[in-house]
Amino acid sequence: MVRSMPTTDRRRGAALYYATRDGQSRRIAEHIFGRLAESETLSPPKDLAVTPPVPEDLSAASVIVLVAAVRYGRHLPEADRFLKVYRSLASPPPLALASVNLTARKPAKTTATGNAYLHKLIARHHLAPALAVAFAGRLDYRRYGWLDRQIIRFIMLLTRGPTDPNTNVEYTSWPAVDEFAARIAELQSGAILRPMTHTSKR
Repeated sequence: MVRSMPTTDRRRGAALYYATRDGQSRRIAEHIFGRLAESETLSPPKDLAVTPPVPEDLSAASVIVLVAAVRYGRHLPEADRFLKVYRSLASPPPLALASVNLTARKPAKTTATGNAYLHKLIARHHLAPALAVAFAGRLDYRRYGWLDRQIIRFIMLLTRGPTDPNTNVEYTSWPAVDEFAARIAELQSGAILRPMTHTSKR
């Protein structure tokens, strides 16, 4: 009598993407890549402004990781386009979503419920991410053009942040990024061991 083998998901490893303007989301994505690459071979994270998502590539991944920056109160357009493609998949892999915004410099603003930008992104695209977190970015007024500097200073004024035009502060908690990477590794292990059953809502 021949026993049938358990069904397993043959998807590839995690696929990492990022949307950035000032480079901090790229640094975070590369840091995650470095931690995950310690246990398996991965392709470097892809810049969505350069490499638009391909549905076949997303479907083939065991886990999708998106690190997306916020600019002027909204996530970047390429992140929105990416999530529309992700939502169109018949059987999307688990999604690990990280929003990068300066509001997350406050401890209560690092979760999907506490961070308004992340909460709105999830609601707008009707997502059910397996992981969702907000990381604080970097505030460096000297890198911005004149108009960007004034707008960001105004936002900082409203949120009680630094407005000194010489301010250069990195708020990103790298231990928190390490923890996120560790949870992605755990999620990926589970995704490989069992077939996907989640179906996107259209």
